[in-house]
Amino acid sequence: MGVLKRVLCRERLRRVPPQFNWVDHRLVRDRHICRCSAQALALYLFLVTVADAEGLSYYSDAAILRLLPLDGPALLSARQELIAAQLIAYQKPLYQVLALDPPRQVLHEPQTIGQILQGLERAG
Repeated sequence: MGVLKRVLCRERLRRVPPQFNWVDHRLVRDRHICRCSAQALALYLFLVTVADAEGLSYYSDAAILRLLPLDGPALLSARQELIAAQLIAYQKPLYQVLALDPPRQVLHEPQTIGQILQGLERAG
């Protein structure tokens, strides 16, 4: 028999704020969380929390250092980890929290329906 789920504190039941989303559960399910240090994950949580609806944040390094228990080299390392893990993009002074979906493939040249059908015929 499984654990019976019940709300423990109904007056503090969380709701999704209209301007933000919760942290995507694929961060754990797809094991993104396993590829990053605790410092990188602290920075990621901070950025997810302060980002706008498009995942953008203009927090400066100085402001982040005041708010997180990191020093300068740790912040740089955490940022590089998140970039390498493809969780954020960074171009000073702008951070962007990236979607966890893989990037969509872009067709280099548009094709007509006829060209697509011809390709399918050759492949089949």
